[in-house]
Amino acid sequence: MAGHLPTTEFDDIPDELLDELEALSHERTEGHVNMVQLLDEEGRFHNGSHFSEHARSLSGEELRGLYREMAMIRRFDVEATALQRQGQLALWVPMRGQEAAQIGSGRATQPQDYIFPTYREHGVALTRGVELGELLRIFRGVSNGGWDPTETNFHLYTLVLAAQVPHAVGYAMALQRDAARAAAAGRDAGEPGAVVAYFGDGASSEGDVHESMVFAASFKAPVVFFCQNNQWAISVPAQVQSRIPLHNRAKGYGFPGLRVDGNDVLAVRAVTEWALERARSGKGPVLIEAYTYRQGAHTTADDPTKYRLSEEEQEWLAKDPVTRFEKFLRAEGHADDAFFAQVAAEGDALAAKSRKDVLAFEPPNLAEAMGNVYAEWHPLVAEELAWHLEYESGFKDAEEANTSEGGH
Repeated sequence: MAGHLPTTEFDDIPDELLDELEALSHERTEGHVNMVQLLDEEGRFHNGSHFSEHARSLSGEELRGLYREMAMIRRFDVEATALQRQGQLALWVPMRGQEAAQIGSGRATQPQDYIFPTYREHGVALTRGVELGELLRIFRGVSNGGWDPTETNFHLYTLVLAAQVPHAVGYAMALQRDAARAAAAGRDAGEPGAVVAYFGDGASSEGDVHESMVFAASFKAPVVFFCQNNQWAISVPAQVQSRIPLHNRAKGYGFPGLRVDGNDVLAVRAVTEWALERARSGKGPVLIEAYTYRQGAHTTADDPTKYRLSEEEQEWLAKDPVTRFEKFLRAEGHADDAFFAQVAAEGDALAAKSRKDVLAFEPPNLAEAMGNVYAEWHPLVAEELAWHLEYESGFKDAEEANTSEGGH
C-alpha cells in the first residue's frame, strides 16, 4: 500500500534546486532563518544559489528600474499616509518595508498573467501599470474599486481577509481549461498565463487559503501563492500563526514551497520568475513565503507601539530593502548620486500628482450608492434616503440662517 500513497517528491525540479529547497525548509539555530538570499544586509551579492545566475543576467537599466519603482512606491506610500492624517482618505494601508517583495514579484510577471492582490499590494499595482491616483479612490470612499482590472490584469483590492485566494485558483483553473479547449480545437491559445495570489501571514490561517491550495494541487492549477510574511497579523506575531515556517505547508498539499528574503529584490524576482515559469508550463502551483517586515502600522487605524518593541523595529530597519539595494547599485557601479537625486524628484512629482488627483475626486452620489443595495429599488431604502436628505437639508437651512443673520 505504501507505494500507492501520494508523494511530495517533485520529479520536474532539477536535483540541485531540489537539494537547495530541502536545505532551506528548516530553520537554523540561534534564530537565523535559512532562505533564498542573494543580497545580504550590506548589499553584497552572494553566488552559490540556483537563482544567482538569473539575477546576474539583469542589465544595469533593469536593476535601476527595480530601485526606481521601490523608491517611487515608498514616496507614494508616505504621501497617502499624510493624506489620511489630513482627513483626505478614510483609511490607508501602509506597505513600507515590503517594497522588495512587491516590486520584485510584480516585475517577475508577464502581461498575460493575472494578479489577485489583498489591500496592500501598491507596489505590485505600480509594476502592472495601475494609475496610482485611481488606486486611492477606494480609500477616499468614492468608489468600490477605482481601476479597470481588464486593462492591467490586476484585480481590484479585496478587503475581506483571504477572500481573493479561492478566486485566484478558480481563475487559474479557467486559464487551464481554456488552453485545453483551444488545443483540442486546433486553435492558438496564445502565450500561456499564470495567476499570482497575494496574501499575508495572518490570512494563511484562514480556511480560504487551505481550500484553495487543495484545489490548486488536485488540478495542478497554474497559480503561485505569494505570502508576504511581514511578521505581524495586526497584533498577532507570525510564530503564533504557525509553529513551522509557512512555506513548509506546501509539502502537505503536494507542491513545492520555499522561503525567500523578502527584503532582497533580486532574490524575490528570481524566485517568482522560476515559480511562474513552472506554473505556466503545466507543472502546478508553488508557495512562496517572502520573509519581510511591516515597518509601520497595519493600517492608519493601528498603533504598533502597543504590541511590538522598538528594538525589533530597529533590528529590521537595518535590513531595509530600499537602502540595501541602493548600496548594491553604488558598489556595482550601476548608479550614482545624480540617478538617486533624479529618482527622488520623480517620487516628489508622483506624490504631488496623487494628491492633486485625490482632491479632484468627485464625491459619490448618495442616491446612486443606496440604489446599489438591492437589485431593484426597495421602499425601505427609499424611505431611508428621504430621511437622510431631509437631515442634510437641515444643515443647509442652518447655514443660510447664520449667513442671513451675519448680513444684518
